[in-house]
Amino acid sequence: MSAAIIQSLPSSSRDAARLAARLGIPFHEIAIHGFPDGEIRVTAAPASPVTIIYASLDRPNEKLIALAFAAEALRRGGAKRLVLLAPYLCYMRQDTAFHEGDAISQNVIGALLAGCFDRVVTVDAHLHRTPDIAAVFPGIASDNLSAMPAIAVALRKTGLDPATIVVGPDAESEPWVSDLASRLRLSHVVAQKIRRGDCSVEIRFPDRASIAGRPTLIFDDIVSSGGTMIACASALTTAGATTIDAVVTHALFPEQLCRDMIEAGIRSIRSTQSVPHSTNAIVLDNLFIDALQDEITFTTLLEASR
Repeated sequence: MSAAIIQSLPSSSRDAARLAARLGIPFHEIAIHGFPDGEIRVTAAPASPVTIIYASLDRPNEKLIALAFAAEALRRGGAKRLVLLAPYLCYMRQDTAFHEGDAISQNVIGALLAGCFDRVVTVDAHLHRTPDIAAVFPGIASDNLSAMPAIAVALRKTGLDPATIVVGPDAESEPWVSDLASRLRLSHVVAQKIRRGDCSVEIRFPDRASIAGRPTLIFDDIVSSGGTMIACASALTTAGATTIDAVVTHALFPEQLCRDMIEAGIRSIRSTQSVPHSTNAIVLDNLFIDALQDEITFTTLLEASR
């Protein structure tokens, strides 16, 4: 038996298998069988002392129960250390009760996963009012990796026009946008967003003159309904941007929305591999390998002590 293994939920198998091959450790897909009454049976492969579960948590209501069941099976099967690699971490946006009676889902998910795992690794978690990922997972190790290095490397290869402005569609995007712009040695601007509902927003740029006649690159950490991205593209067109491209860490939007974005003036849309999507163009494997290196070192020490 290997001292370390990657197992994954079925939806993450392709990326998990590739990562396991690069790390030089075995990979197995966790089996999920559905019953007519809606319940499921989850069957994991034999556990290793260090077991990494790769599960991107888009469509979370379909995955969280399976993930908890898999963690129980692996822990009972002998895993001494369970690590969750969740490139997209669900329910982080509901970090407060926006209306009376609202559940604070970030707290619930944090407690659930902290009860199952010894460490959680994710990418660009949407922590608006929460200071850092450690506040979500008290009592266990946690890492909120930045996709900006991988995105910057990928964009440099495309030969960006040095006049390009990196655009953030709202104030929440500012930390990522400023980081990405700095890595690319480009200027950046952040829009003002007024939300009218789940799918309706208004985007304004305080200094439209700085955009006129220049290529633009919109960055957002999460795109789900696509409303913000489309409104931002429309506002950039009105401001006189010559071209509009977009890059996103977590592409949660339905595939058919790509057409709407293109019709809104967006020339290209690229996303990281955090969520399987047709726009995936930026691989995060090197980021994960660096983050998991200490787990591999731990397994080497385990094997040496046998």
